[in-house]
Order: sequence, then structure tokens, then C-alpha cells
Amino acid sequence: MRIDVLGAVRALPDDGSPIDLGGPRHREVLARLVAAEGRMVTTDTLVDDLWTDPPARAVGALRTFVAALRRALEPDRPPRDPPRVIITEGPGYALRLPREDVDVHRFQDTLARARRRPDTVTGPDAMPGLDTVAHPDTVADLSAALKDWRGPAYADVTGAAWAQRERTRLEELRLEGVELRARLLLDSGEGAGLVAELGAHVAEQPWREPAWGLLARALYRAGRQADALATLRRARAMLVDQLGLDPGAELRRLETDILNGAAPLEGARTGWSGPGVRLGPRTTVDLARTLALAGGDALVHSRRDRLAAVQAAERTGDLFLTARIIGAYDVPAVWSRADDPEQSRAVVAAAERTLTALGPDGPADLSARLLATVAVESRSAHLSAAELGRAQQAAQQAEALARGLADPALLVFALNGVFLQSFTRPGLAAVRDGIGAEILDLAARHELPNFGVLGRLVRLQSASALGDLDAAASHAEAANRLAATTEAPLVPVLTGWFRARATAARSTEPGGPTAATAAAHCRAAENALQWAGMPGLHRGLFALALLGLRLLHDRPAPTDPHLDWGPYRAWARPLVLLAQDRVEEARTALAAVPEPARDHMQEAMWCLTARAAVRLGEPGIAARAGASLRGARAEHAGAASGMLTLGPVARYLAEAEACAGAG
Repeated sequence: MRIDVLGAVRALPDDGSPIDLGGPRHREVLARLVAAEGRMVTTDTLVDDLWTDPPARAVGALRTFVAALRRALEPDRPPRDPPRVIITEGPGYALRLPREDVDVHRFQDTLARARRRPDTVTGPDAMPGLDTVAHPDTVADLSAALKDWRGPAYADVTGAAWAQRERTRLEELRLEGVELRARLLLDSGEGAGLVAELGAHVAEQPWREPAWGLLARALYRAGRQADALATLRRARAMLVDQLGLDPGAELRRLETDILNGAAPLEGARTGWSGPGVRLGPRTTVDLARTLALAGGDALVHSRRDRLAAVQAAERTGDLFLTARIIGAYDVPAVWSRADDPEQSRAVVAAAERTLTALGPDGPADLSARLLATVAVESRSAHLSAAELGRAQQAAQQAEALARGLADPALLVFALNGVFLQSFTRPGLAAVRDGIGAEILDLAARHELPNFGVLGRLVRLQSASALGDLDAAASHAEAANRLAATTEAPLVPVLTGWFRARATAARSTEPGGPTAATAAAHCRAAENALQWAGMPGLHRGLFALALLGLRLLHDRPAPTDPHLDWGPYRAWARPLVLLAQDRVEEARTALAAVPEPARDHMQEAMWCLTARAAVRLGEPGIAARAGASLRGARAEHAGAASGMLTLGPVARYLAEAEACAGAG
């Protein structure tokens, strides 16, 4: 049996006759499991993906769809035998089929092999140092994979945000496959017959610089030198007139080579979207911005491709191009820990080099975007004091320049940097709420929906920190509505954690949910987060949420050795050791606890330090924690994250002050 989703969703047995999958919801469930690529999809996620406003019996309906699909896909399975195609795994379902039996997986695997295929042969037009081209089987496999496309991916799954995201992602891969196949043929000395195909491709995708270069090469290969030059000049005119940009270095070099009758005709070398697939750095960073909002592997790849585009731009020596590439990645950021600190440092270093080269008289808009990039990428949890100072100054300068330019899109990007640099001390939730309110206002007035989501999440976090769960819930609902229109799947993951935080807080109220229910909400939120592609947020969050829940109920810290405490280990360890009656080890661990990073969790870390100091009778450490927490007296510890809470800061502060006074 095989399943096809590159077009309408269908399943075909060995004899090729279509299987009756049922109604649209049945096909959407199957399609959603295909999109997970073998990973388990929780019941909650499937319900949220199938219904914008889930009915009361949504879970029951989902189980009915799954049961019907199992009967359709395995009609001969004996009643007592477990399913082999759609299996139950943990709190959800997973599709178990060989990847070659699913057209979209087969296509992605073929494309990946074509990018990195080591088998090569020598081509007649190869250049010194680039004297190998792909094996003919690679081109044949890629051609066959491209023929599997019967229309847009998941074509009959309409109105689903997850399907639209997948269609966008897969369409980009299809275009990449078309261009890679053409490049491989041209590199091997063939490709004269590609002119019509590439002409249609350029007509449909006029912003893809690599496509123009490939068409020009195909024309040159066909002996049409004048047409090849005319194509490159059309590309130049389109880029200048429509985008205000000059062609990239590769197109310029190709034009020179064709004029000289010595076109090397090898693929572009200015940027990479993967091993063997080369894109111009403008193209690459635009794709990266689009993919960043999709989460998961797409987010990871977008960060990688963004850095590659920045490095490629720097290699061109074009200062203004480099500044545009660096500043173009204005993806909203809501968390103060970087997912890849080294990558962020590399981007910041490139931005600072470019700012220095531009000098004080450089274009104000480019300088503002570079400064905003420094502020956004310089996540405080990973900075030295000097780096923190530079980042905060960059945020202030970016905001001032953006306000002077009256550019709302630039201003919200700059305010994003101001927000991420607003964790200089505990107790600034109200300040951040003001930043979030301005971002939200600008986004609404100037139709900037992605930053509208950011504004809602910032205000959610601020309301959560101030203990206003009703206001936070309102912002969460509004963020989810916006996310549905902007196809931002990470937003429900974050708001799911807020629901867990609210459940934990209410578990202490009379008649509220039990602590076990709150813990189950945390586990469900953790399951959703683990595939989101955000390790800077993910690591340690679940363990810290469980610790917060236990502290709310005056219970010892969790001692499960399998818990990943991530970056919060040093502050949790004294309480974990106390829960194991290892008092002297706890005292030693407390003495070694560093000052918390200036991030979303700083109040929580100070409260953990205060609680351990009180339990161990360490007045000096208690006094230091108390002094740091006084400005946050009205806030809730850990709640600035919008994802967990350790309870009111005032409780920990009172304990710390009493311990310090007694000492």
C-alpha cells in the first residue's frame, strides 16, 4: 500500500485501486499523521488541528475517524490483532509505513540524496576545482520524484493552518528540486532542452534569482548567447524596478562570462540552502523568515540558512547587501534564551562588523535594522556584562532611529529588541507590558500580524507575572486567533503552557483542580513543546514547572533522576538535595549558586535561592536574595514566562527577610 499527499490525499493498495478513506475529516487525520513523518501526534494536537473551536465530543469523534481509517487501510486485519499502519503511541497516534511508500517522504528523501550524492562523473564543461557533476541516476531519481506531484500538497485539506504551512514548505522544496535538477543537467554538459521548462519556471517565480541564472545558462547551452544576455538584463530590470535591489554577485558574474564567451556554467556559489543546493543570499533569507514561523525542523533550518546567507553576503564584499541581508530576518522573538547561542553570537558579530563599516553616516534604516538585530540576537542569558551593555545600548539606539524614520515595521522590530533587553533586574513586568501594548497597537494599525502575535504574547507574560490570570487568558485567546490567520503553529504550544500555568495556580484554591491534574497539563504542554525546535525554551522547563507545582503545595522538590533541569540545575539542586535529606551537600550546592541570568526566569531563580537559604539557615544568602527580590514584590515567581509559577514573590521575600533578620 502507498499513501499520496502531493495533490489530493489518497491511499492505494498494491493493485492501484483507490481506497475509500471516508469524509474530509478522515482524510485530514491521515494527512496530519503523514505530515508528522512517523512521529507521534498527541490527541490534543489533532483535535486543535482539526477544529478551530473543538466540539464537546471532539476526542470521541477523533477516535471514530481513526477507527474508520484503520478499517479502510487494513481491511484484512483480524479483530484482535493490533493495528500496524496507524498505531496508538503514548497520548496520541503515529503512522507506521516505510518512507518509500509515502510520496511526500519519498520526494524529500530523494531531494536530500540529490543534495549530497557523492557519486560523480566528469562533465565536459566542468571547471578546474569543480570538475565533478552528479551521477545520472541522481537526475533520474529527482525527475521521477518531481513527477509524483499531482497538484499542491494536501490539496483537499482546506482551511487547516497546519496544512497551509506544509503546502508552503513543500512548495519551496518542489521549486528547489526543479532548480537542482536543472543545475545538475547543466553541470553535466546537458540541459539545452531545458529552455522551455525554465522559462515557465521563471514566469511563475520571477523573484528567484537562481532561476534566472539557470535559464540564462540553458539558453547559452542552446547556442542562444544573445537571448541569455537578454534574460539576465530582464532579471536586473525586474529586481531594480520591483525591489530596488541590484542582481546578486552570481548573476553579475554570469553576465560577464557570457559576454566574454567563457561562461563557466556551474551552479551559483553565493549562498546555501542545503548541501549542494545554492541560492542567492536574498532569496535564502526570505525563505528563512517564512520557515522560521513554522517551528520544528523548519525553524532549525531557517536559523542555519539565515546564518549561511549572512556569511555569503559578507563574502561578496557588498556592504549594503550585507546590511540588508542581516536586517531582513525580522522574525518576532519572545524568549530571552537563544536556541543556538553560538549561531546568535555569529550573527551579532556580523551585524557589529557591518555597523562599524557603515560608520555613523550610514543609511539610518540599515543602521536601525542592524542595531535591532544585535538587540534581538543578544539574548541576556548568554551574555557577559560587556555584551549585555552593548546589547542594551543597541536596543535604545535602534528604537530612537526607528521612531525618527516613522517606519512602523522597523519600529516594532526595534521594540522587540527593547523587550528582550528589558530584564535588567527583577520586577519589570509592568514596563514590559507597556512595550507589548505599543507593539500590539502598531501591529493592529499597520497590518503587521506576526508582530501582533508578539504583542499578545508579551502582554500575556506580563499579566501572568502580575497575577492577572483573566487578562493573561484573554491575551492567550487573542494570540491563538491571530496565529490561525498567520499560520504560526508555535503560538498554541506557548499558550498551552499558559493553560498549564493557570491550572497550577488554581490547584491551590478551594474546589480547584488537583495537583495531579495540573501536572498532567504540564506533561501535555511538554509533549507539544519537544518538537517545536526551541531548545532554549524547552530545556529544563518541564522540571521547573513540576518544582513550582510542588512548592505551591508545600511539598519537597521532585527527585526523579531522569528530569532534565537544563539551565536551571544550579538553582534547583539545593532543594532537590534537601528533598533527599542530603543537607550538607545541599549547603555546599547553595554556596556555589551563581547570580541568575537576567532573563524570564530570574525572579524564579532568586526565589529558589531564598527558599533553600531559609531551609538551610543561611542568613547572608537569604539577605542577598531578598535584596534582589524587593522590586518584584508584587509579581509571581517564574510567571514572567507565562508558562509556570512558583507562587507570589512576596511569600519568598518575607521568608528571606525573616531569615536575614534572625541572622
